[in-house]
Amino acid sequence: MEIIIRRAVEQDCPRLLELIRELALYEKAPQEVTVTLEHFRESGFGPSPVWWAFVAEQDGRVEGFALYYIRYSTWKGQRMYLEDILVTEKMRGQGLGKLLLDRLILEARERKLQGIVWQVLEWNEPAIRFYEKYQAAFDPQWVNCSIDV
Repeated sequence: MEIIIRRAVEQDCPRLLELIRELALYEKAPQEVTVTLEHFRESGFGPSPVWWAFVAEQDGRVEGFALYYIRYSTWKGQRMYLEDILVTEKMRGQGLGKLLLDRLILEARERKLQGIVWQVLEWNEPAIRFYEKYQAAFDPQWVNCSIDV
């Protein structure tokens, strides 16, 4: 089984949206995915991209992805924000997640970013165990906030 980790290209957008919907279903919130393919594509591959991604491909099919953007911390400077990382259910346990996260770490170093941050649901034990292998710091002091406009 040959796995290829590569940068996402515009033609990957429909498949990435399929995987985003799979992730939302896993996270018990399928109704929350409201982004259109057009908006998603424009946001990643239009004149001013706001997100980038790597994909894990097996036999020409995208079976996982890691999507990120750059955020700014007034305390730390530029940091990578890992919005989503997903490996399809059938491919979990095959090392794709490790390949993707290792590629993100390399990308952050190449961009001279000050680190990588992300969120994980407190009940997602498999993801937490995965991140613990990287000695990730978990911070229970911060509360998520958002406003819909």
